Amino acid sequence: MSTAPLSGFFLTSLSPSQSSLKKVSLRSSPTVASLPSSSSSSSSSSSRSVPTLIRNEPVLAAPAPIITPYWSEEMGSESYQEATEALKKLLIEKEELKTVAAAKVEQITAELKTGAPSDKKAFDPVENIKQGFITFKKEKYETNPALYGELAKGQSPKYMVFACSDSRVCPSHVLNFQPGDAFVVRNIANMVPPFDKVKYGGVGAAIEYAVLHLKVENIVVIGHSACGGIKGLMSFPLDGNNSTDFIEDWVKICLPAKSKVKSEVGDSAFEDQCSRCEREAVNVSLANLLTYPFVREGLVKGTLALKGGYYDFIKGAFELWGLEFGLSETSSV
Repeated sequence: MSTAPLSGFFLTSLSPSQSSLKKVSLRSSPTVASLPSSSSSSSSSSSRSVPTLIRNEPVLAAPAPIITPYWSEEMGSESYQEATEALKKLLIEKEELKTVAAAKVEQITAELKTGAPSDKKAFDPVENIKQGFITFKKEKYETNPALYGELAKGQSPKYMVFACSDSRVCPSHVLNFQPGDAFVVRNIANMVPPFDKVKYGGVGAAIEYAVLHLKVENIVVIGHSACGGIKGLMSFPLDGNNSTDFIEDWVKICLPAKSKVKSEVGDSAFEDQCSRCEREAVNVSLANLLTYPFVREGLVKGTLALKGGYYDFIKGAFELWGLEFGLSETSSV
């Protein structure tokens, strides 16, 4: 086997006994020390100039060399464009290489672009979390000892917030909540299911804890633009033939919102229907909160308020509205 460097590559020509290894791959090669010595290379090269015998049968021509590129540290000084041009030049000069390698040029070019040293360092999830906490501790925790000293004693948030799990709409970030300000529940499409101890015990437990133990004064349900959960609600047939294990059953919580949108603006564009439903689903969730007896009690006593919100991250806008609740005077006829 002979090896010769070319613009950060090492082109390897296999002998007939190795001709079955016809795989072109891009491999990491941290050093050049693993390459064959020059003496070995020259002897192998000279033996290739004379046809050899395999099973006493004459070989009329040596097989075309197989190109096996290696990535080396030397590539750090060249761009992948330079390496690609050098490879193309070789193909022009070495006519016999075209048959084997020409079809692989585009593939190798793509691999070079992907693995070029100029690319950003690969994402490290553990390191990212570590650095995130270090930044938080340095810039927030250590600069506000009074706040975190109080939080060590307990919490008394003013808000309970239902928000979507969407990574673009963190309510603490959007509304500038500080630690201790809001008791937050996030799920698909920021939905609040009706009171049901069996199906929705997790949500019920969060509401009960927030209202009866933390004594929150406001429950806010926040919808948002381009919500995938609402898009699913509007597009799923919801006929019982589910294609998902959980999502379709979950978004059906706000089926009344879909029905209202379809009846009122069913002839409008699908995107407009989704935008309308994103707000209507918030109102359905506010109505569902009334099915919880401790929520109704707080509203009657005036210790609790329900509010709906909508965050449009495309336009950079936020809407807020309230749900009025009260008991009318008894009248007799």
